[in-house]
Amino acid sequence: MKTHSPTSQPITGAQLLMELLKQQGIDTIFGIPGGSILPIYDAMHTSGIRHVLARHEQGAGFMAQGMARSTGKPAVCMATSGPGAVNLLTAISDAYSDSVPLIVITGQVPLTLMGTAAFQEVDVVGMSRTITKRSILVTDVNDLPQIIHDAFRLATEGRPGPVWIDIPKDVQLAPFTGHWRAPQPAMDGLTDFSSIARVQEMLTRSRRPVIIAGNGIIIANVADVLQQIAVHYRIPVLTTLHGKGAMPDGHPLNLGMAGMHGLASANDALNTADLVIALGIRFDDRLTGNVQAFCPDAKIVHVDIHPVQLNRIKPAHLAICADLGLWLTAWASLLPPAVAKPMMARVSTIEPDDVAGGWLRAFAELMPADAIVTTDVGQHQMWVAQYYPLSSPRSLLTSGGQGTMGFGLPAAIGAAIAHPHRKVVCFTGDGSLMMNIQELATLAELNLDITIVLMNNEGLGMVRQQQQLFWGERLAASEYVQPTRFSAIAQAFGIHTMEASMGDGVAALTRYDWMLPQPTFLHLQVDADQLVSPIMQPGHSINAMMDCKRVYEV
Repeated sequence: MKTHSPTSQPITGAQLLMELLKQQGIDTIFGIPGGSILPIYDAMHTSGIRHVLARHEQGAGFMAQGMARSTGKPAVCMATSGPGAVNLLTAISDAYSDSVPLIVITGQVPLTLMGTAAFQEVDVVGMSRTITKRSILVTDVNDLPQIIHDAFRLATEGRPGPVWIDIPKDVQLAPFTGHWRAPQPAMDGLTDFSSIARVQEMLTRSRRPVIIAGNGIIIANVADVLQQIAVHYRIPVLTTLHGKGAMPDGHPLNLGMAGMHGLASANDALNTADLVIALGIRFDDRLTGNVQAFCPDAKIVHVDIHPVQLNRIKPAHLAICADLGLWLTAWASLLPPAVAKPMMARVSTIEPDDVAGGWLRAFAELMPADAIVTTDVGQHQMWVAQYYPLSSPRSLLTSGGQGTMGFGLPAAIGAAIAHPHRKVVCFTGDGSLMMNIQELATLAELNLDITIVLMNNEGLGMVRQQQQLFWGERLAASEYVQPTRFSAIAQAFGIHTMEASMGDGVAALTRYDWMLPQPTFLHLQVDADQLVSPIMQPGHSINAMMDCKRVYEV
């Protein structure tokens, strides 16, 4: 077992940090340097760890998210003290909401200056406590080995999430005089398997069961087990936004995404179900709408690793706190003889006819089947979730819990670095792209195989849609008066560009070689009156979905 002991020339805290990160398997860090973190950057320069220089700290945080979401492993982002650290907050809040394991390392002013209103001093530990699993101020260099070990363990155990480590500059420079050894793998948590028999009994009494697959399925890496169980019982499966990929699109049991912009097949199944097995979901408002009217005739089985989520929003008839991977695997090993009858009664598979849907399906045929898709937030995000075919977990990276504009481009960069042999496609909107457009420089510098599809409707499309439908068409601050020449901006960064209109269809794009491993920017003009349909009406449940196109055409 590897150990370290003091020598005549002890290593510094910064050098020790690099060794500890390599010990955890970290080979890439995303960040921007500054005065209070320069000792760490100096140590990283000779450590063998790759550094990706973002153009904004928020971009660095989302790049780390793209790597972590696509691999399921913790990724690291760094920033200096004060404004650098504060710029990370949005990306870290997003990671916390969506259960993404991150290690956030920031420099801090020296311990001797803390509390004196020193230059670039901010209590970032205090600011980040509610958006991390733990925020730690390192006051003794000899504590670093245990802190780093605990941080990686905490970031991945239970419900994953970010851990923030704030290291004062004098601690980074201090000599390490302690000892460390390689961390041992954490033990699996306890899981109660006695509930499986009760779920099986409830299934025998059910006539219209459905499974809701959430982010927990993806995190636990048990999509294949879910599919085995669904096929055995012939239970239709629908997904949340973050459950996309748990069941391949096109599978006869996959009814698609449910919720506010869910497909008719999925929402109809929920409305008529008599048993809902919810796996790794939060029952958030974008899924349920009016909770009292959600799944009115169904008994609820809810399985989640985080006890806080159980009975928090939708009371369950059977609430099971368990490691979903262990629990589902145990269930799969106890399956009774195959069920003879299908359980698909009263399930509609009708989907709305949508111009965006047809375009996305056709465009997907130009992309490799294993492409990783990232999105920003808005109408384009919902169109992709509804219509872009996905065949595997971790192939759709999108901001759900926070709905953070500016996520898509930097997340695509992180995913492309983690998977250099897979194409990455980023769908974004004109409002979202402007949030982190500076990361086009990072993309061009790294020359990554990323195709950006900008769906430009000259405004904040989702805001405008809700104003059209629910606010008397009073379009307050949702339209851009001055059009932006996005293609010219992309070209100025050195990125290959092309232009098209959604109304032209995909045929015009077939003359381009999409397989060239280079950054590509497609500026796609979209009609501002192209709405996401259907939509859940405010204050209602999914049993009151609105066909936006028909309403607006009338």
